[in-house]
Amino acid sequence: MARKHPKGLPILFFTEMWERFSYYGMRAILVLYITKEAIGNNPGLGWSNSDALALYGWYTMLVYVMSIPGGILADRVLGQKKTVLIGGILIALGQLTLAIDNMISFYSGLTLLILGVGALKPNISTMVGGLYREGDPMRDKGFTIFYIGINIGAASAPLLVGYIGETIGWHFGFGLAGIGMILGLFVYVWGQKYLETVGNYVPAKKIEGTKTNAPLTKIEKDRVIVLLISFIIVIVFWAAYEQAGGLMNLYTKEKINRVVFGYEIPASIFQSVPALFVIIFGTPVAAFWVKHQLKGKESSSLYKMAIGTIITGFGFLLMSGASLEAASGQKAMLLWLVGAYLLHVIGELSISPVALSFITKLAPVKYASIMMGVYFAATGLGNKLAGIVGEFATQAGEFEIFTGIFVFCVLFGILLLVFFKKLKALTHGAEDLKLEHEEA
Repeated sequence: MARKHPKGLPILFFTEMWERFSYYGMRAILVLYITKEAIGNNPGLGWSNSDALALYGWYTMLVYVMSIPGGILADRVLGQKKTVLIGGILIALGQLTLAIDNMISFYSGLTLLILGVGALKPNISTMVGGLYREGDPMRDKGFTIFYIGINIGAASAPLLVGYIGETIGWHFGFGLAGIGMILGLFVYVWGQKYLETVGNYVPAKKIEGTKTNAPLTKIEKDRVIVLLISFIIVIVFWAAYEQAGGLMNLYTKEKINRVVFGYEIPASIFQSVPALFVIIFGTPVAAFWVKHQLKGKESSSLYKMAIGTIITGFGFLLMSGASLEAASGQKAMLLWLVGAYLLHVIGELSISPVALSFITKLAPVKYASIMMGVYFAATGLGNKLAGIVGEFATQAGEFEIFTGIFVFCVLFGILLLVFFKKLKALTHGAEDLKLEHEEA
């Protein structure tokens, strides 16, 4: 008989879906709002592209770097469950503050969002892992379902928030993003009865098999080393992938032909394309890797992440093609952009949900939320690097930047494939699950 996932999974699924609706809705219009001229219809802040990308890089970095103190707060003081609630409240307040049209509200709103996402993001992911027993093969499937929830929110937000922000008013868009987080909070509070056994604060001395201040074992240390190396992959991937919200967002607005059937589609709408692709291809890609493993072929997390990095790189080869076409004096075809996003998503599906599950398998129990926080901090560093690369593109040119990212990702992925067997050995069999015992 087929096993069902824990009842707490839908609660965390919908909570995170609305949180991502809030985040990606705001992300879709942030750079466009900052660069829009400060006068005229629906005015923005009137900043230069370079300054806007710099702020975007700092914001997206700090959002995720704050996951480290967010994880420490959960592990040492409050537990994951309470920390997620506090984070959700701060996010809602931040979005609603951005809806107020003045610079004090703008910076205050960004600060609240940074604190809120830092508290919520690492801990809700750790709670998903806590729903499953150690070694449960359903865990990876649970994270795939959870990841689809993330992208339902990410796909719908630019369509709604982006359209309202660009065509009606930026601050109405920010307000709608705040309403999304409020809905997520209602779901989370209502579903507490299904989360009674997960996310509670447990002093280190009460964690089974651990002692207060006990040093890590040799196996735990080796696994932490592998996790830290995997975080380097995460930094590289997000430095490339997060060009979507910054450089590629502006490039779409300025140099991509967005006219379809006589209607010019707002640039922010295309921020939903990667998330839509995740929803469409999430299950097929996961099924591919399962079949790959059943055939006895390599399908460890590190291997998937290396392949994902290479595929992501090829997405930027398509953007190089778009740059060559735009250099001829006409706007580039929309197919270049859509094709690039498709390859980026195939790469993402082999990296991001895989990394989330990988952490819950390898992280020492007493440092579970902290290690998840470090993962999101690595994501933040990747986001900051993305902003720096985007700034550089305003001087060096998009073709050079897109081509450079392509070359670097492919070479980095190949390097990982050369050494991944040695790294896999350091996991000490953490992923050696027997699929024949898995209940469908």
